[in-house]
Amino acid sequence: MAYSSEKLSEEKVFKDPVHRYVHVRDRLIWDLIGTKEFQRLRRIKQLGTTYLTFHGAEHSRFNHSLGVYEIVRRISDDVFRGRPEWNDENRLLSLCAALLHDLGHGPFSHSFEKVFDLDHEYFTQAIILGDTEVNKVLRRAGEDFPKKVQEVIAKTSKNKLVISLISSQIDADRMDYLQRDAYFTGVSYGHFDMERILRVMRPQEDQVVIKHSGMHAIEDYIMSRYQMYWQVYFHPVTRSAEVILTKILHRAKDLFQQKYAFKLEPTHFYSFFKGEVTVEDYVKLDESIVLYYFQMWQEEEDSILRDLCCRFMDRNLFKYAEFDPAKEYKKLAELSRLFEKVGLDPEYYLVVDSSSDLPYDFYRPGEEEERLPINLQMKNGDIRELSRESSIVEAVSGKRRTDHKLYYPVDVLRDNSTNPKIKKQIRELLEISERM
Repeated sequence: MAYSSEKLSEEKVFKDPVHRYVHVRDRLIWDLIGTKEFQRLRRIKQLGTTYLTFHGAEHSRFNHSLGVYEIVRRISDDVFRGRPEWNDENRLLSLCAALLHDLGHGPFSHSFEKVFDLDHEYFTQAIILGDTEVNKVLRRAGEDFPKKVQEVIAKTSKNKLVISLISSQIDADRMDYLQRDAYFTGVSYGHFDMERILRVMRPQEDQVVIKHSGMHAIEDYIMSRYQMYWQVYFHPVTRSAEVILTKILHRAKDLFQQKYAFKLEPTHFYSFFKGEVTVEDYVKLDESIVLYYFQMWQEEEDSILRDLCCRFMDRNLFKYAEFDPAKEYKKLAELSRLFEKVGLDPEYYLVVDSSSDLPYDFYRPGEEEERLPINLQMKNGDIRELSRESSIVEAVSGKRRTDHKLYYPVDVLRDNSTNPKIKKQIRELLEISERM
């Protein structure tokens, strides 16, 4: 029997709080789950610093990756199977791409990427194609199979239908993380009728479409996504933790470049500081290692690194004020000057952070990012773009919402044992209440 079609002697199941069970029957999928690169995802939180805001948000990229796999398995095995537009030869490719789509996430994901100018999608593809256990398993299904999986994740595959299952405006990735993140944060926003959506999905040559009768379930999904971004993903406390996290990494990198003598040498970060990151270096780093350094750096001689690490580890986060960069740039310059006077480096202690989200959009010629629209299949077989039929979706379509906040250490600014007059000026500019 060919490895690609080999089944386990007995089905394996993972108990899952979102999908009840994750079912594994394919030998290839089971072997991929057992690789060290995939097991590493147990040590990468799905929501980065969000656990400092919503204490239940301790779930991992491992949980999520299994969930995306399970949704795609259900679509391919239960919804699309037997339909003339669906080729069963796409099944294993879809399952592998779903399982491995987040393989390249680093510790604290997007915050980490910004500091070191990295791209998790690049590392996902590099792990799939490189000298790794994942690559060895995939090659057993065919020498060109790792390349096929990589092309789906890179969105360069000719198989647009499979790409749309993994990456589109209504894909298995989003359907899992919205429900999973809502479950673990304890909020109600991310829940929608996934069962209904799966029932009305239909394969076409180049993408998944939705039966018109399921339009209201799609509307609910889009509004759930909108609420999750602003109530959970962009929560100002989570953003404060991300600001401190990124500033710790920036400070450590700056000190390294200044040849500062660390008490605990950041050996795991050397290649990141130098911009010479290999796949081997990358997969060795996870959140447990990063937090170990943060714990130890609380005893460093450098006061900024020490203070920021203490703040992160003890959750003594920065406070925030609403901020409009276009209108308040003079105020920011004045605050920076006053911060320097009281001994606070504004590079690390006065930080503007911006968040932006586009809930739904359709393809607009000339734009940098081509967004695959959600298409409805009408009763007569015609295809109509979702916002043309739904007034709810039309109301949010193409409307980007952006939010700016200014973060600062309120505890230092309220301490009048030093520079009381200047700190009073700062508090007035930031409209900080005099009450503790």
